[in-house]
Amino acid sequence: MSDEGEYHGRTFKSGNSVALRLPKGLGVPEGIKVRMVREGRMSFRVEPVEQPGRKIDLSGVWGSIPDLKPLEPEERLFEERELDWEGKRLKGG
Repeated sequence: MSDEGEYHGRTFKSGNSVALRLPKGLGVPEGIKVRMVREGRMSFRVEPVEQPGRKIDLSGVWGSIPDLKPLEPEERLFEERELDWEGKRLKGG
Protein backbone atom coordinates (compact mmCIF):
# COMPACT_ATOMS: atom_id res chain seq x y z
CA MET A 1 0.00 0.00 0.00
CA SER A 2 1.23 3.47 -0.78
CA ASP A 3 0.83 6.52 1.45
CA GLU A 4 -2.28 7.65 -0.49
CA GLY A 5 -4.30 4.50 0.31
CA GLU A 6 -3.54 2.87 -3.01
CA TYR A 7 -3.78 -0.93 -3.14
CA HIS A 8 -2.62 -3.36 -5.80
CA GLY A 9 -4.24 -6.67 -6.62
CA ARG A 10 -4.57 -9.25 -9.33
CA THR A 11 -7.74 -10.68 -10.83
CA PHE A 12 -8.26 -14.43 -10.86
CA LYS A 13 -10.80 -16.89 -12.22
CA SER A 14 -13.49 -18.16 -9.85
CA GLY A 15 -15.92 -20.51 -11.60
CA ASN A 16 -17.12 -18.66 -14.70
CA SER A 17 -16.36 -15.25 -13.18
CA VAL A 18 -13.35 -13.03 -12.82
CA ALA A 19 -12.74 -12.14 -9.15
CA LEU A 20 -10.72 -9.55 -7.29
CA ARG A 21 -9.94 -9.70 -3.58
CA LEU A 22 -10.42 -6.51 -1.62
CA PRO A 23 -7.65 -5.82 0.90
CA LYS A 24 -8.74 -5.71 4.54
CA GLY A 25 -7.25 -2.23 4.78
CA LEU A 26 -10.08 -0.89 2.61
CA GLY A 27 -12.44 -1.51 5.51
CA VAL A 28 -15.09 -3.45 3.57
CA PRO A 29 -16.99 -5.62 6.10
CA GLU A 30 -17.36 -9.34 5.43
CA GLY A 31 -20.71 -10.74 4.32
CA ILE A 32 -22.47 -7.60 3.08
CA LYS A 33 -24.28 -7.39 -0.25
CA VAL A 34 -22.88 -4.84 -2.67
CA ARG A 35 -23.90 -3.29 -5.98
CA MET A 36 -21.23 -2.82 -8.65
CA VAL A 37 -21.65 0.01 -11.15
CA ARG A 38 -19.48 0.29 -14.25
CA GLU A 39 -18.26 3.85 -14.68
CA GLY A 40 -15.74 3.28 -17.45
CA ARG A 41 -13.88 0.53 -19.32
CA MET A 42 -11.92 -0.54 -16.22
CA SER A 43 -13.53 1.74 -13.67
CA PHE A 44 -16.15 0.52 -11.19
CA ARG A 45 -17.95 1.82 -8.14
CA VAL A 46 -18.88 -0.59 -5.34
CA GLU A 47 -21.60 0.44 -2.90
CA PRO A 48 -23.51 -1.42 -0.18
CA VAL A 49 -27.08 -2.56 -0.84
CA GLU A 50 -29.50 -1.68 1.94
CA GLN A 51 -30.87 -4.85 3.48
CA PRO A 52 -34.39 -4.91 4.92
CA GLY A 53 -34.66 -6.06 8.53
CA ARG A 54 -35.07 -9.81 8.96
CA LYS A 55 -38.54 -11.02 9.88
CA ILE A 56 -39.56 -14.37 11.32
CA ASP A 57 -42.64 -16.01 9.81
CA LEU A 58 -44.67 -17.57 12.62
CA SER A 59 -47.75 -18.30 10.51
CA GLY A 60 -47.01 -22.04 10.49
CA VAL A 61 -46.48 -22.14 14.27
CA TRP A 62 -49.11 -19.69 15.50
CA GLY A 63 -51.86 -21.50 17.39
CA SER A 64 -50.11 -24.89 17.38
CA ILE A 65 -49.60 -24.71 21.17
CA PRO A 66 -52.82 -23.12 22.47
CA ASP A 67 -51.82 -23.29 26.16
CA LEU A 68 -48.51 -21.50 25.60
CA LYS A 69 -48.40 -18.10 27.29
CA PRO A 70 -45.65 -15.57 27.99
CA LEU A 71 -43.78 -15.93 31.27
CA GLU A 72 -44.69 -13.57 34.07
CA PRO A 73 -41.79 -11.50 35.46
CA GLU A 74 -41.68 -13.58 38.68
CA GLU A 75 -41.43 -16.77 36.60
CA ARG A 76 -38.22 -15.47 35.00
CA LEU A 77 -36.29 -15.58 38.29
CA PHE A 78 -33.95 -18.47 38.95
CA GLU A 79 -31.78 -19.65 41.78
CA GLU A 80 -28.04 -19.18 41.52
CA ARG A 81 -26.19 -22.49 41.56
CA GLU A 82 -22.62 -23.61 41.35
CA LEU A 83 -21.71 -24.91 37.90
CA ASP A 84 -20.07 -28.31 37.54
CA TRP A 85 -17.19 -27.38 35.20
CA GLU A 86 -15.27 -30.62 35.85
CA GLY A 87 -18.29 -32.88 35.22
CA LYS A 88 -18.09 -34.49 38.66
CA ARG A 89 -21.85 -34.88 38.87
CA LEU A 90 -21.91 -36.67 35.54
CA LYS A 91 -19.21 -39.14 36.64
CA GLY A 92 -21.10 -39.98 39.81
CA GLY A 93 -18.49 -38.47 42.08
